Amino acid sequence: MELIGRTALVVIDVQKASEGEGEFGIPLMPGGPERVALTRRLVAAARAADIPPVFIQEVHKRTLVDFGRELDGTETVHCLEGDEATELATGLEPLPDEYHIRKRRYSAFFATELELVLKSLGAETLVLVGGLTDVCVHYTFADAHQHDYHLRVVTDCVGGSSLEAHDASLRAMRYLQRDCWCTAGEVLEAFAALAPAGVAA
Repeated sequence: MELIGRTALVVIDVQKASEGEGEFGIPLMPGGPERVALTRRLVAAARAADIPPVFIQEVHKRTLVDFGRELDGTETVHCLEGDEATELATGLEPLPDEYHIRKRRYSAFFATELELVLKSLGAETLVLVGGLTDVCVHYTFADAHQHDYHLRVVTDCVGGSSLEAHDASLRAMRYLQRDCWCTAGEVLEAFAALAPAGVAA
């Protein structure tokens, strides 16, 4: 797996509900706890390799004023401010010098400071993990593609609303960037190769 230029790890909506905690309001395919555990390993490996993780969190006001058209589909009310399930997953808390971006829509680029953050970091390649594959990961991927980033989607570290939707979205992303698929094992190997000697994740 090739990482082109400066890389950032974008951790999309890996929230406590991904671990099976609390009511979430959206369907989730099986395997959430395993994906969260893999994500923790990737974040640790990124930090060891001086690759900045950027944490994305979907969150909405309890008045529902900022949902827009988001409730017109399958999803019901979710990611409410103050709910335990909305908090970032255990062990994925940003360090003081890392970015934590809250969003109100599916794409992590829409009406957020993500583009400014990535430009400030000098990122050229984005490694995407999190959920949902067919919603927030997919929309973030499409926006990142149109901003000309090289993209890598960690196929065993993203989860969809269903396995069918997950697979279809991965295929759609690969249509846009043929080299975008990778596994957590490949990313860990690539990150380890960039880590200074003697530094382990």
